Amino acid sequence: MSATYSLYEAKAKFSQLIRQVREGRTVTITYRGTPVAELRPPPPPSVTLEERLKELREAGWITPARGPIPTEWKPIAVRPGALDRFLADRSRY
Repeated sequence: MSATYSLYEAKAKFSQLIRQVREGRTVTITYRGTPVAELRPPPPPSVTLEERLKELREAGWITPARGPIPTEWKPIAVRPGALDRFLADRSRY
């Protein structure tokens, strides 16, 4: 199913058009009545994630993790957030 929108309408309804594309529809955009662009879902990937990861490992772009992966992250610097700093600064006056 295809829908057609003028450039003016497409700019005003962009989020709605993206919703339609996510549902699998194709949207044609026109400029002065002439089709100039088409929004459609991307084609399905030609390789699986596992195959792509294997290719990247073999090419040397990524390496597997060495050692245990941390389950809990610790902050590098401990300092109050922006809101705390703002309120502390404001209370001085």
